[in-house]
Amino acid sequence: MAALDRVDLRILRALQGEGRLSNAELAARVNVSPATCHRRTQRLFDEGFVTGVRAEVAPGAVGLGALVMVGVVLDRSTPESFAAFEGAVLEMKEVLDCNLVAGDFDYLLKIRVRDMADFNKLHGQKLIALPGVRQTRTFFVMKEVKENARLPF
Repeated sequence: MAALDRVDLRILRALQGEGRLSNAELAARVNVSPATCHRRTQRLFDEGFVTGVRAEVAPGAVGLGALVMVGVVLDRSTPESFAAFEGAVLEMKEVLDCNLVAGDFDYLLKIRVRDMADFNKLHGQKLIALPGVRQTRTFFVMKEVKENARLPF
């Protein structure tokens, strides 16, 4: 990956704030020509600095108002058990994020469901049946204070 200069960083900040900007609007915001902006933006995508652009959907508006964090402890800490668990989690549409963590858990899952009853069903049918799961610890989010914040660069 090539080093980022000030113009690249301005492009990234602008896109992170509003991914639907047209090339002309983006060029005006970062003070470069549209041709230069297009070339640089394409390079940022091609080199993996930007991994995608998508809409932020209001969870409650689509019936997924409950946010649940689940700490998971596996019965073994082996590459094979981690791989089996991760492969199964990748198939679960309810799991928004899955992170291997240090501390009291092996993994921390971020899950969106309709409500507590929906989570109870998911927990009983899928979560505890994931490969290698020894223990789960559930935290229902009462208030989302900061969500999907922009990267601080």
